[in-house]
Amino acid sequence: MPTELEELVGFIAHPNPQIRLVAIENLVPYSVSDPSIFKRENLTPVKHLKFLIRDHPKIAEHALTILINLTADASVVEFVASDEKFLGIALGLLVDPKEPNANLLAMLLANMTKWDGLKDIISRKQPAPESLHSDELVLNQLMDLFVKGADGSYNKHADYDYLAYALADLSKHEEIRRFFLSEQEYDSVLPLNKIKVFTEHKSGIRRKGVANIIKNVAFDVPSHPKFLDEDQINILPYLLLPIIGNEQYDEDEMSDMLPDLQLLPPDKQRDTDSNNIQTHIETLTLLTTTREGRDLMRNVKVYPVIRETHLRVEDDGVREACERLVNVIMADEAEHGAEKAIEEEDDDDNRIVEI
Repeated sequence: MPTELEELVGFIAHPNPQIRLVAIENLVPYSVSDPSIFKRENLTPVKHLKFLIRDHPKIAEHALTILINLTADASVVEFVASDEKFLGIALGLLVDPKEPNANLLAMLLANMTKWDGLKDIISRKQPAPESLHSDELVLNQLMDLFVKGADGSYNKHADYDYLAYALADLSKHEEIRRFFLSEQEYDSVLPLNKIKVFTEHKSGIRRKGVANIIKNVAFDVPSHPKFLDEDQINILPYLLLPIIGNEQYDEDEMSDMLPDLQLLPPDKQRDTDSNNIQTHIETLTLLTTTREGRDLMRNVKVYPVIRETHLRVEDDGVREACERLVNVIMADEAEHGAEKAIEEEDDDDNRIVEI
């Protein structure tokens, strides 16, 4: 005989919207404390929740909140993310400029991208709202939502910050990395150039996601010349500015640094999240894979920045990353030997469990 709680779960499929609302509102806490109640009968309650994301906005809000919490479970996230019809509905709602739950949809998508099968989104298309000024490729639409969300110019209800986490997980796949490095026909812009500007954004979610996107894409070693070219991606200023503070440098060091790092204001602060600092330093290390990258970092005096970061950031991960980078850029090329291969590291810290 079903318990009272199990009966309550059954009411989320009730034809009366008021009953659905009361039931689902009361069930939100249980998606954290007792998620098993949603997994009975071959995940039937999850099927109902997927249907409810198109319900009344308040019901949809609670349904999305529960789905976000439940997709911390690998079996649930695959069940949700592999549903092509549901994915199409969710993506369609996400790009709607009037969608009140767009941020929750972005959070759910960030969890769904933990399922490797979602890399097929690379070829997915859907009509783009005219106001988005994008093309039919879903990835381009996500990029444009992310950019426009930074100033709230697209949807007054959403900032789309959590798309940074979704794009970061997707960028672990080779085909998605190629997307970030390929000029898009509809606007003649490399997607990576759209998001690199957010390494110092006020949103910690954006900064963390973007830092991981850049790092993941930097595993594509043949693209390193493009990363370093001032006329293409020119990534070094966007990696170094978040890790530099207001410390003073000797004149001979400062004169050779990148122009962006010279004459910084006295109140300049480095990123407050040590994980972001570590990620940027690891990206710099990836970019030393080639002789060109190592020479450039020596010429523009990356070492003093890393030296001061090592001294001032009290975090073991940051200091170890600094030491690895210094060992490379301060080594004699005769000792360096053949260009080293850098093994990709999976970053699983971006999973969203509760909201």
